[in-house]
Amino acid sequence: MTAEGTRGKGPNAFRTIGEAAEELGVAPHVLRFWEGKFRTLRPLKRAGNRRYYRPGDMELLRRIRSLLHDEGFTIKGAQKVLRAPIGADAQVADDSAAPTLFATKAATAAEIPSGSVEPVQDIVTALDALAEECAIVAAGNPPPSGKD
Repeated sequence: MTAEGTRGKGPNAFRTIGEAAEELGVAPHVLRFWEGKFRTLRPLKRAGNRRYYRPGDMELLRRIRSLLHDEGFTIKGAQKVLRAPIGADAQVADDSAAPTLFATKAATAAEIPSGSVEPVQDIVTALDALAEECAIVAAGNPPPSGKD
């Protein structure tokens, strides 16, 4: 793909927003919109907030474009796909399906950098307790009083 704006640039060259938009076949305002919706998309910004898309940014933009334009995902659906662990058999619920409380897999200690396991375990424990309370309330029962 050698768009007129990127002619002569190598695959590892940075792209301006105009060059990136032209290469992807979308308008520049679409790329700015996607930045707000996909937190991992963070182009380099120089003086005057001028955006420069690195090769990794371009790869992510191609993936986002493919999910939205070619595969027909909504923004929320594409966000779920991109959040899924790489190589996992992640199933993305269709947007009309009700979200489930336990849709995400809890991280194991092996997946967490050393030194941060205890805080994460505390959070997981607190979330598990909250999930139990939510299940009780959803079943129509009053939440526990906490006064044993």
